[in-house]
Amino acid sequence: MLFKDMNLHPSLLRCIADRGYTETTPVQDKTLAETLDGRDVAVQSQTGTGKTAAFLITLYENMLRGATQKWRSALIIVPTRELAVQIEGEARLLARHLKFRIGCFYGGVGYEQQEAQLRQGTEILIGTPGRLLDLSEKGLLKLKEVGYLVIDEADRMFDMGFLPDIKRLLQKMTAPRVRQSMLFSATLSRMSRKIALEYMHDPVFIELTPENLTVDTITQELYRVKSHIKPNLLLGILAKEKPANALIFVNMRHTAFKLAKKLELNGFSCRYLSGDLPQVKRLRIMEDFMEGKFPFLVATDVAARGLHIDDLEMVVNYDLPQDHENYVHRIGRTARAGKSGKAISFADEKFGEHLYPIEAFLKGRIPEKTATMDMYATDRSLEYEAQHKHDRSPDSPQRGGGYGGSQRGGGGGGADRNRGGRDRSGGAPRPKSPQGSGHGSGHGSGSSRGR
Repeated sequence: MLFKDMNLHPSLLRCIADRGYTETTPVQDKTLAETLDGRDVAVQSQTGTGKTAAFLITLYENMLRGATQKWRSALIIVPTRELAVQIEGEARLLARHLKFRIGCFYGGVGYEQQEAQLRQGTEILIGTPGRLLDLSEKGLLKLKEVGYLVIDEADRMFDMGFLPDIKRLLQKMTAPRVRQSMLFSATLSRMSRKIALEYMHDPVFIELTPENLTVDTITQELYRVKSHIKPNLLLGILAKEKPANALIFVNMRHTAFKLAKKLELNGFSCRYLSGDLPQVKRLRIMEDFMEGKFPFLVATDVAARGLHIDDLEMVVNYDLPQDHENYVHRIGRTARAGKSGKAISFADEKFGEHLYPIEAFLKGRIPEKTATMDMYATDRSLEYEAQHKHDRSPDSPQRGGGYGGSQRGGGGGGADRNRGGRDRSGGAPRPKSPQGSGHGSGHGSGSSRGR
């Protein structure tokens, strides 16, 4: 359905047009059909399907039409600060011609600014459970005045142990029959359904193609590669594909730092994101990446959900995720809202064992490709590290230094990007059928897996 054909408030239609939205996605179509009539919904929807716009449009339209209604404020509860910031940004973009005051409330930062926002009055409140509870207990957040409630990424919040906090928040609110509630979750688990039935008013359950866990517009590729030459393959793929931007996932924070540094030293402007960074720095890195200030970000799964980048061209699973569901959440960062994207995964001898549960979860195989010799690029960072080690030796006439150029995210001014170089390389083995482990032991395997 076209947005312009919907009976929405003229100011909201103008905002939607300015965002470039013309036609509803399936989740928007099914959700808006219920919520614009005031009904509660519990929606199963995967990442990147337009669910954020679905609940924001609902809130704006119903609040605009109910201007004389006693219940004016809307509360959006999310699991992470990153997701709160992302939704705040989208909320502001989608309300450019509206007069709603929007506030974002999360921990890890001071209270002063957030408390000032509440005292001045805020209609759209977005926040994490712990900080919302704190503000409520201080008497600044008036939960009884909330007329619209959104619980986003409910399954994630339950996994993170927020269920007691969510229940405490809901118990402080008005009865479900006098507010409108919406719950969104990647899977409508037993707990999600229980919360919906207990704290919502006769909710409509909406499930969208749960069997299709990955978006059709994502081109998926899998390469089997030895762990010690994964950097060479990544460098070669980035040089060949030339993506405008890419989000590269790893499983450990020290890998994030080292890989981002390696990419920088090979001429790729890159930062890294992991849970041990100070919150202010993490938010700055996320905002800079979303604004396109640098094209490559290496991240642990702290960024797998809630990080929204318009027109993200590529996702790389440098390490296959240990949780099979995280594969879906990772690659869902690209090909959002009907756009196309590419997801490349490496299966090595350390994390390759996670491939089988991922494919069992997907109910299908990830298309496998062979990494030919010309796909591997020379890692120029090794030259720098060797020189740096020499310069720091007691016998060296010159000492000092450090890789330069990077302020955030483990990278510095790098060598020229190598686009055509080759590296002696070998592919990763199929599990239980190892190939040679040394250089020159043969490159990536073919598509036959022998399973």
